[in-house]
Amino acid sequence: MSDTDRNLRISLLALRVGVFIVMFFWALDKIVAPDHAAAVFENFYMLEGMGAGILATIGVIQIVIYLAFLAGLFKTVTYGLVLAMHTVSTLSSWQQYLAVFDNLLFLAAWPMLAACLALFLLRREDTLGTLEGLMKR
Repeated sequence: MSDTDRNLRISLLALRVGVFIVMFFWALDKIVAPDHAAAVFENFYMLEGMGAGILATIGVIQIVIYLAFLAGLFKTVTYGLVLAMHTVSTLSSWQQYLAVFDNLLFLAAWPMLAACLALFLLRREDTLGTLEGLMKR
């Protein structure tokens, strides 16, 4: 394996773990802090009345997807879903970008979106630390 291939795989692993950490805690928020999650759904997705049961169900489904993503399973589906979910999340925050200096943390969504896109486009190369990569050894 060339240095470039090794560095690419290490970089993709770092991106995958980093994206997982953020997405996992957003999913976990739906379970452990349903009031906060309900406010997010109301303010950013215009969905009112999201109960704790619905939010917990969404959170559990997301956690399963994110764990499969972290393990590198079903890459086209899981990487695609992570990209789609983060795209919706990023775009739904459009009003925050209008007052950018009041909401600087929201800008972090854009490099993460770029990371999600890079992971999706390079999913076949992303084998380090995946079940697929471990099985090839």
